[in-house]
This record gives sequence, C-alpha cells and structure tokens, in this order.
Amino acid sequence: MSIVDVLAAKLAEDTIKAMDELGEDRLYTEVGDILAAASQTLEEAYLTEVRVRLAERLARKFLVKKVKDDRAGKAAAKAQKKTPAPAAAPAAAPAATPGKPG
Repeated sequence: MSIVDVLAAKLAEDTIKAMDELGEDRLYTEVGDILAAASQTLEEAYLTEVRVRLAERLARKFLVKKVKDDRAGKAAAKAQKKTPAPAAAPAAAPAATPGKPG
C-alpha cells in the first residue's frame, strides 16, 4: 500500500466516525474539497475509500435486514403451525316446526 492509500484510508475512517457523531452525512464532500485544493491524488483516493466504506455499510445493513426479516417470517410460520386451529362450533339443532313433534 502506498502512503497515499494509507492516508486516504485513515482519513476516510476518521471522517465516517465524525459523520456518525455529528449527524452530517455529507461531511466527506467538504473534506474532499479541502483535499482537492492541496492534492488531487489524495482527494481521489480518499473519496474512493469513503464511497467504498459507505457502500459496504449500506449493503451490510440491507443484508442484516433481509436475514432478520426471513428469520421473523420463519418463526411466525412455525408459531402458526404450533397453534391449533379453533374448534368449529357445534351445529345448531334444527328448529322444531310448530305442531309437529320434534
């Protein structure tokens, strides 16, 4: 790994931590602007690092939700199989017709 890659990776990691703490999801673009004025090479490496990390985070969140939803669905289906169906109400006796023995 070159020094540029090492610096970009560390700066991306620190920026993402700051973004989480500050609640500023576009902070990385501001840092990128500062880098662009000083080193286009570092800026490009940094933005790549940030985008890759954010993409991985988004994909991981999706994957966790997908597995969680699947497990919940399977648990619900399993619970439904264990629950007996309600018993049918007994059939009502036919009403007696007036004047006829019933």
